[in-house]
Amino acid sequence: MRATTFLQRRNWFSVVAAVCLAAGLAGCGEKPAFSGIDITGADYATGFDLTDHNGQRRTLKDFQGKVAVVFFGYTQCPDVCPTSLGELAQAKALLGADGDKLQGLFISVDPARDTPEIMKAYMANFDPTFLALYAAADALPALAQSYKVYYKKVEGKTPTSYTMDHSAGSYVYDTQGRIRLYHRYGSGAQALAGDVKRLLAE
Repeated sequence: MRATTFLQRRNWFSVVAAVCLAAGLAGCGEKPAFSGIDITGADYATGFDLTDHNGQRRTLKDFQGKVAVVFFGYTQCPDVCPTSLGELAQAKALLGADGDKLQGLFISVDPARDTPEIMKAYMANFDPTFLALYAAADALPALAQSYKVYYKKVEGKTPTSYTMDHSAGSYVYDTQGRIRLYHRYGSGAQALAGDVKRLLAE
């Protein structure tokens, strides 16, 4: 009885070990998880057709071969926008030689004040290769809805001192122009750079 029990236990442990080993090997073939929220295949944030701060028409096709990161904001934003664009610039620096394969794109939710000249100067504060994109006031609502982006004007003490409440996340596209990730505000440059590396390696 004891011999039989011993053999049964040994066989059971052998099976368990084999299963664990197989699971471990299978896990080795899995791709590392993204830091951002994976929204691959989403039916929103699928693209745009806008004019950049140089007056050139832009779509996602212009950035094929690069990972494009889109952020909605406005140039007079006191905190969220400069923080997010600063992190985007830091992520580009962290990529080293692959930094030129990251394209930052800033879409203004304040077309009344954000002229092409102002947006161009604003982008230069972070990275001269980043582009600001302009959507006319009558086209902005539909664009924002297509990205599930919220924005609202908050009146100030004077007609021109208003602020804009707006969504604060970034949309990340792969080198084929497909929407892949959503990065929440404050995710950090390291997390973004890591995800860009993974997308470039695909």
